[in-house]
Amino acid sequence: MQFTVHLDDTTGDPRRSGPVQVGWFLTEQKGGIIYAPPERVRSAELDRRHAKSASRCPAVITLESRYFLIRCPFDIHIGFGRDDKGKPFLRNLAGEASAIRASKLGEKLHLTNEAEWRHKGVPTLQLSLPYVFVADEPVYMAQVPPFMHYRPDPLPGTLFGGRFPINVWPRPLMWAFEWHEPDKPIRLKRGEPLFYAGFETVGPERPVQVVETEVTPDLEAYMELISGAVNYVSQTFSLFEAAEARRPETLLSPVRRRGAEG
Repeated sequence: MQFTVHLDDTTGDPRRSGPVQVGWFLTEQKGGIIYAPPERVRSAELDRRHAKSASRCPAVITLESRYFLIRCPFDIHIGFGRDDKGKPFLRNLAGEASAIRASKLGEKLHLTNEAEWRHKGVPTLQLSLPYVFVADEPVYMAQVPPFMHYRPDPLPGTLFGGRFPINVWPRPLMWAFEWHEPDKPIRLKRGEPLFYAGFETVGPERPVQVVETEVTPDLEAYMELISGAVNYVSQTFSLFEAAEARRPETLLSPVRRRGAEG
């Protein structure tokens, strides 16, 4: 069976205007302060004095306006190894100097089963994150490398990205990495760019506004409905229509903070 996903406006209102609102929240609050809010990628802080500066180019500004940066929540300094039976494992190279306890790092960071690696000899590493993005109109999110941020010491591999509709399938994100040179360590510092979340909308001329959203009972129930489906179905895209049929009309409810009015 072939299943095709379209970026169609199924809301029945093709005349929508103004910003497309995208909500974000964390699935866990304990220690949530270490996870920085998504940041719009922009060149506003760069030199814009010259009229022909790339920082003032509409094409550059439009591109940047649809990407939001997620930063690394804690220091990571790991190496790859195999035990005496050939089973792969991670080594915490920071040792006692590590800012994060080894037990906590092990809860968040792990190697996938070797049988699931896309390339032989190229380990796939996953960092679980509590970020979830959601929308009440058709929006696709693409997770891509932070290509507009320069890194003097390139990582020994590539980001394993993805693209899915956050209005139908909001789910916690993860940083997945294919370790093409496992003989070299992976080193990330807290606050460094981890990846971008890029948003595609029905009206490409409409700007994207990312706001923190309340975890309402409807949102919580819908997340529970779709969570864990990947453990039972190999092609979760085939579940989108069924999920949309059971989706509440509104999932996004922006957080109202004291002093935010006016």
